[in-house]
Amino acid sequence: MGVRPRIGLLGGSFNPVHVGHLALGQAAAEALSLDRLIVIPTGSSWQKSGMKHAQVEARHRLAMMQIALAPLAAARAQGCEWVADELEVRRTGPSYTIDTLQVLRERMGPEPALILILGSDQLRNLDTWHRWRELLDFAHIAATQRERVPLTDLPEAVERLVAGKGCQVLPDAPSGAIVFFQMPAVAVSATGLREQLARGEYPEELLPPGVTAYIRQHHLYQH
Repeated sequence: MGVRPRIGLLGGSFNPVHVGHLALGQAAAEALSLDRLIVIPTGSSWQKSGMKHAQVEARHRLAMMQIALAPLAAARAQGCEWVADELEVRRTGPSYTIDTLQVLRERMGPEPALILILGSDQLRNLDTWHRWRELLDFAHIAATQRERVPLTDLPEAVERLVAGKGCQVLPDAPSGAIVFFQMPAVAVSATGLREQLARGEYPEELLPPGVTAYIRQHHLYQH
């Protein structure tokens, strides 16, 4: 039997996609030896439905992600293919990660290792996710510290899960383990970025090439 493919899954609102998101994906691709990284913009996130932040339409967030990933096509030659997936954007109603994992597992079959990539902020809130205890039935979880949110002193339920499923290295299995990896610190906040854009500031150094032009063209994040 050949080597089991490793497929990373990076979800989020990407509102907008910024250099920190790409740094996270790159760090995961290298640390986990990914064959493919699937980036999945959320459609209607149940966790953010009541928040008063300027979340632009899913079609715009998907388009910005496609622009951001276009220059990364060369990464295929280095062993990891980056793709944006419309699965959650096309979904009507609340979008739950467990549903996405089930669909992707059905689509890709039982053999590939699916690896859900999480920041420390997401891991800390894992026990609030819909059917969170079933996530490891369909994928591994790989977590890293983002910004100033620590990976220590996790909520009790999450700590128990990590104690029972944590591994030093990713096992040769389709799902079921929790591993940790490191990424370089990137000083960018989506909230702060949206505030800058709302003021008419366009920090080119924080946005992937081409994304700034798209934001200007469509007058996004303007009050």
